[in-house]
Amino acid sequence: MLSPGKCNIPPPTIHLLFSLFTGNSPLFYGARGRLQVASCRLHETRVNGASYCVTCRLPPATCRLPQIKIRSIRQQSNTHWRNRVEKKHEELKTRLLEINDINAATAVLSWDQTTYMPPGGAAARGRQLSTLGRLSHEKFTDPAIGHLLDDLTPWAESLPYDSDEASLIRVTRRNYEKAIKVPPMLLAAMYAHGAATYQKWTKARPENDFAGIQDDLAQTLDYSRQIADCFPGYDHIADPLIDFADQGMKAASVRQLFAELRERLVPLVQAITAHPPADDSCLRESYPEEAQLAFGREIITAYGFDFERGRQDKTHHPFMTKFSLGDVRITTRVKENDLNEALFSTLHEAGHAMYEMGINPAYEGTPLANGTSSGVHESQSRLWENLVGRSRPFWNHYYPKLQAVFPDQLGDVSQETFYRAINRVSRSLIRTDADEVTYNLHVMIRFDLELALLEGTLEIKDLPEAWNSRYESDLGIRPSSDVNGVLQDVHWYGGLIGGAFQGYTLGNIMSALFFDQAVQAHPDIPGQIEPGEFG
Repeated sequence: MLSPGKCNIPPPTIHLLFSLFTGNSPLFYGARGRLQVASCRLHETRVNGASYCVTCRLPPATCRLPQIKIRSIRQQSNTHWRNRVEKKHEELKTRLLEINDINAATAVLSWDQTTYMPPGGAAARGRQLSTLGRLSHEKFTDPAIGHLLDDLTPWAESLPYDSDEASLIRVTRRNYEKAIKVPPMLLAAMYAHGAATYQKWTKARPENDFAGIQDDLAQTLDYSRQIADCFPGYDHIADPLIDFADQGMKAASVRQLFAELRERLVPLVQAITAHPPADDSCLRESYPEEAQLAFGREIITAYGFDFERGRQDKTHHPFMTKFSLGDVRITTRVKENDLNEALFSTLHEAGHAMYEMGINPAYEGTPLANGTSSGVHESQSRLWENLVGRSRPFWNHYYPKLQAVFPDQLGDVSQETFYRAINRVSRSLIRTDADEVTYNLHVMIRFDLELALLEGTLEIKDLPEAWNSRYESDLGIRPSSDVNGVLQDVHWYGGLIGGAFQGYTLGNIMSALFFDQAVQAHPDIPGQIEPGEFG
């Protein structure tokens, strides 16, 4: 034990002792940046009732260490620690913003490919997307990101769980731990393959040519299995792919949910379709394309879609994409002899877009500036499309306006006839056009088929027949061609099989739950919808 005596410890080495016993260094930087030594008089101990310096054991009056007026060493150390944490936090956000910028550039190129790019640009576009995807992945899996997360995790764990800072560290670490398991070159190859396959699909579908894209789809399946194999330990090969989109969900849990739904839906569909369907011929008149789009824009503007921060374009398969919180794009497919197609896909994609537009601007450039999950995202699109957009209060306001736009087509059609037409329940082949009763059955068919593909119990060459057979057994209708069968959805032809479709039904369920809770809390919501007030 040290005893009182002459102080013979050189001041520059005192910090080593303080670090050893207190975990805090007495070194700090003065107002002019000069490294100074804290006076040990600020840390006294008592021996036999008398005060002594805790370091040199001399009485305070005779201690020869510098007499500097400073805050306590622990306070200085805490301040220094906080400054270091804040610096690392900012460095992490700076790195994430750079990665986000690369991903945004990828999104711009992907959006352009599906809207305006000439067919001749497909090969180069695939290479460009591959390069950007690889660069983004390499930057995100940089060990420096891992070191920053390691350093910041203790701090994040000391904060409230749902604080912005703790959430950023937690979500980024979750994504990072997944990303480092995927080889960059595998991801780059998938990007290039997905871009090329999508371009082939845009030709194969109208030509009813599944054979022409069959080999490409087989390669997609192989890549999808390779991605899944990067994550050992799951119960089912599809589990990691499902978890990417809907965290915590697994093939088994989705299968159980779908089995319960199917048990009730199939007899319900049979009971409804046993009666003559509603007349929807009014929707099959000739509706000029631009007038359809203009009417849809009027509605989504009232919904809250901000055209100062978004735009709408045409495409083969409707989707929403985001380049930033100030630039959110929706796309629409228009058919002149089908009023349903453009109108309700516009309302649907606007629901996705408004979810993105509502994100806190402080999250820009971080993983927090994205939807919670695929299912939650879909809940917002289905809510605005169906629970609002197909309701009686909604059309009490908008049907007279629609008649004014299309007097020749709808002037003599009653609102009740129109309402029944847009809510008609019938066996159909196209998922995106399906009614609310049969929609989930379309999703379940796709989910089951992609599980079979991933498991290896179904081969790509047998996919069209398996698709047609399931439609016949589940919906009582058989596709007459692959255009309205296995070629109809873009998802598998975009480069990945697995993890996409369960979110549609999860979102469908959540949309009903959310809307029901909203109306319980605010019973006047239907009354607000009727005059076209959605704010």
